[in-house]
Amino acid sequence: MQLGPKGTALIKSFEERKLAAYQDPRGIWTIGWGHTLGVVPYQTCSQEDADIWFVRDTQTAVNAVNRTTDVPLTQEQFDALVSLTFNIGQGSEAHSTLLALVNRRNFAAAGDQFLVWNHINGVVNAGLTRRREAERALFLS
Repeated sequence: MQLGPKGTALIKSFEERKLAAYQDPRGIWTIGWGHTLGVVPYQTCSQEDADIWFVRDTQTAVNAVNRTTDVPLTQEQFDALVSLTFNIGQGSEAHSTLLALVNRRNFAAAGDQFLVWNHINGVVNAGLTRRREAERALFLS
């Protein structure tokens, strides 16, 4: 499967496009639409760079979800999982209870697991809570 329009819109709604590098709440240097690979302080990019990185970065998450899911998914379920994976990383997604529940076809319980991923350094983060609620809603739609 590939990322659909709803998934793209969801990710972009939480990954504000920034053309200058900044540190996210965890201190990770970020630029564009949530791009982190090789980003350094004071780096800038063009809109075109940000869009290219978005396609590459989301494709990495798409590939991970395609690799780790063993059951058929709806487009909405897939898009929600890609959004989560884009944000938490492939390793976290691959070893998550959420993924295990998806692969057991326990979609209701898997949907609730989105809400677990709302902490930064052990503290609940309001922005991540909103994102996880949106991902859960898309997953269960």
